[in-house]
Amino acid sequence: MIADKLLAFTLLGAGWVLWLLLALSVLSVAVMIERALYFGRRRMSNAFPELLRKCQRGDLQGAAAMALSDAMEDEVVRIAAGVAGSGDEAVEKAVQSTIDRRRLEYEQWLFILGTLGNNAPFIGLFGTVLGIIRAFADLAATARGGGANTAASVMAGVSEALVATAVGLFVAIPAVLAFNIFQRLLKRVVGRSTALGNAIAAGLHVARTNGKGN
Repeated sequence: MIADKLLAFTLLGAGWVLWLLLALSVLSVAVMIERALYFGRRRMSNAFPELLRKCQRGDLQGAAAMALSDAMEDEVVRIAAGVAGSGDEAVEKAVQSTIDRRRLEYEQWLFILGTLGNNAPFIGLFGTVLGIIRAFADLAATARGGGANTAASVMAGVSEALVATAVGLFVAIPAVLAFNIFQRLLKRVVGRSTALGNAIAAGLHVARTNGKGN
């Protein structure tokens, strides 16, 4: 009984798999657009080298006055400037907590692209298998009925089934490409934020040393 039910399910063919892949492709494009807008709105200006120099010199308030955007790097500077009077440990923890929190925001929805990139080809392959099963079932029915052109009918069914694999790859390749691009951008943002955090710590140490020297 179970085998009969499973066979009946497989004979549905690959049509519903194609509709599923179409829905997943729409979801993938929506995530790409949303993440592209998110990263674009939070792109740091070209003032990063000057911002880094100010932090290294200990001019944290001057750096904070330059850090006006919603980029992770600018928020790190602003947060550090706000807790600078509480000591180096407070600054370090504030910088790290800001990076960790903002990283989660930057990574939001990227798991969808990663999942689709890894699994869309398998969904397409599943649809191809279902389509081939359907094609051979139709071939068997045609042969029992004494129909002609059985080879042509099964080849047509197989060619339609292979479309599912092609569509799965069509969904997966852009998703993988976008996922890698966004991960690369995130890695760059985190690297710059970490560099600013280290520069802030060094600048505060230099400023404190010069103050004692005076």
